[in-house]
Amino acid sequence: MQYLKYLVFGTLFGFILMRAEVISWFRIQEMFRFQDFHMYGIIGSAILIGMISIMLIRKFNAKDIHGNPITIEPKDSSQMYRYTIGGLLFGFGWALTGACPGPVFALLGSGISVFAVILLSALAGTYVYGYFQKQLPH
Repeated sequence: MQYLKYLVFGTLFGFILMRAEVISWFRIQEMFRFQDFHMYGIIGSAILIGMISIMLIRKFNAKDIHGNPITIEPKDSSQMYRYTIGGLLFGFGWALTGACPGPVFALLGSGISVFAVILLSALAGTYVYGYFQKQLPH
């Protein structure tokens, strides 16, 4: 029962994603073909909100719900190739499947059952990463 709030907020978030057409395969394909601004506007808005939020967290020394200070560690710029490779792999997968991992559940919930293949592939990829994690450069 304590997890009910997560189910409610997750369902609400999925509904918002559907109404904003963020999970639309056609919108995603339009974005990767540079045919429409819709997705770029949404992603740009999210980046702007994230930047402002981090600025406010740092400026006001915000605390979490338990009273602990929120700290945001700086990224190590010498490891930038890792973020670049990871971002490219994520983008290729997103472009090929038409969905990033988060909206897959909303797509399945809306009755588009073909995305079960993408969910299973994401789970398999996570398992393979976990299996080889110690041998990978981190």
